[in-house]
Amino acid sequence: MSTGSKPRGEELEKIRIGIFGGTFNPVHREHVNLVNAAMEALNLTSVIVMPSAKTPGKNGKTLAPDADRLEMCRLAFDKPNIKVSSFEIDGGGVSYSYKTCEHYAKKYPFAEFYFIVGGDRVDDFHTWKNPERILRSAKLAACAREDDVKFLASVERFREKFGDKIVTFPYVGEKVSSTRARVLAGAGESVLDYVPDKVARYISEKLVYFHKSWADVKHFLKPERWQHTLRVSFMTAENCARIGWPEKDALTCSMLHDGAKYLSMSSPYLSGFKPPEGVPSSVMHQYTGAYLASSFFGVRSEKILNAIEYHTSGRPGMSPEETLIYLCDMLEEGRSYPGVEELRELFKEDMQKCLFAALKHQVDYLNKAGADIYPLTQEAYDYYKEIYDKEEKTE
Repeated sequence: MSTGSKPRGEELEKIRIGIFGGTFNPVHREHVNLVNAAMEALNLTSVIVMPSAKTPGKNGKTLAPDADRLEMCRLAFDKPNIKVSSFEIDGGGVSYSYKTCEHYAKKYPFAEFYFIVGGDRVDDFHTWKNPERILRSAKLAACAREDDVKFLASVERFREKFGDKIVTFPYVGEKVSSTRARVLAGAGESVLDYVPDKVARYISEKLVYFHKSWADVKHFLKPERWQHTLRVSFMTAENCARIGWPEKDALTCSMLHDGAKYLSMSSPYLSGFKPPEGVPSSVMHQYTGAYLASSFFGVRSEKILNAIEYHTSGRPGMSPEETLIYLCDMLEEGRSYPGVEELRELFKEDMQKCLFAALKHQVDYLNKAGADIYPLTQEAYDYYKEIYDKEEKTE
């Protein structure tokens, strides 16, 4: 990418550079596939892959060290016409795309630039920092799924606001989550389904994202319970930012929440534990789980321990952290019971309303089954019912 002297004629038309930014935390297969599709469809001469230093709106997520994210990108984008740049990382602080685009437009003044994004970013582009300055340096290049009416509407809205500074290219990929890759890597599980082979080996060998306690708790669980734990952790990681809970703390809680599920009261791991009175066996593991998290795994956070301690029963006045773990345990994608889909939809809209609905569902189910209701669960339901009854009267 030499600036050199000014190209002439047809040579000028051939210099088309794409910029593809993100946290790449970690870089996954769809990142690579998207860039390849853009290069082919837009006839790009080259692409600059730009890992960010710190991205607006992503505070709280576990971020791999800069050196690891750069190296994982280099392993994933191993082509001569793709360059992984440390420009934003070297700059430090919050990374803004307009600064990156202006930098490269100045560095390569005779090139035509395309800022590559997924189709879902078109609608929120106007909320970015100085979007007009991005478009002075580059056109937005967004991938379009086949017959995606929602995407076409987003493009029309973009053109109404910014004019023709957008091009689209066809690409239908799979949904791959960096968040889920971090969860699996943190627990020492394979991430081959999510990231390129070389990146998977790097993550495994360098223990990127790895947390010993998350991996060790697997030995306390049966295989099906471990899969449940991973699913709860996926849902927790995907929603913890909604309540401002750092991803690492939220995942420590979700990973350990069922840790004592299969421990007998005579287990040496529970030496010194004093069980509350009148706790049924189906609920006891929330108390033993909190004890195990503290005594064996060394957890000291009251937020984490309380969320484990009440994840089955609930209680009156639950904290946001307790609410999240209670609901993720009840609604994770492996659960299948009448009404679960309605609860999941409500969870997306309003976590507090979902908590009341979930408690009501649990109490109604136990009543219909003729089963005893643990007093703390009944107290939790009554507490939130009173709140919502008062709200309805004031409306």
